[in-house]
Amino acid sequence: MFTLNYRDSQPIYGQIKDGLRRMIVSGALEPGEKLPSVRAMAMELAINPNTIHRAYSELEGEGFIYSVPGKGSFASKREAASAARGADPEREAKLIQQLRELVAELRYLHYTDDEIIALMQEEAGQ
Repeated sequence: MFTLNYRDSQPIYGQIKDGLRRMIVSGALEPGEKLPSVRAMAMELAINPNTIHRAYSELEGEGFIYSVPGKGSFASKREAASAARGADPEREAKLIQQLRELVAELRYLHYTDDEIIALMQEEAGQ
């Protein structure tokens, strides 16, 4: 699934949240696919179930997963995550800053704006 870095300054729940978010966004977890239970993931990673629960709760608040009582947690469809846009303004600001830095680095490498836009459109599937 993913590994945790106990020496990282990012809290463990944040690492779990980011790891699951990447898996959902990349398609490694398909929409509707069941996530491991809180208890199962806590045992697998040898950490407190409350840590997993916090990561799941935040992902649900951001629209990346949804829970069905008695059934578990599942990866959301892209539309659900889009509907939650604005749920985490700090995350959005960080992503926008990363995009700006990436564009600046590509320009430094002599990519033209048209080439950068073409790459972004290709990645967006347009």
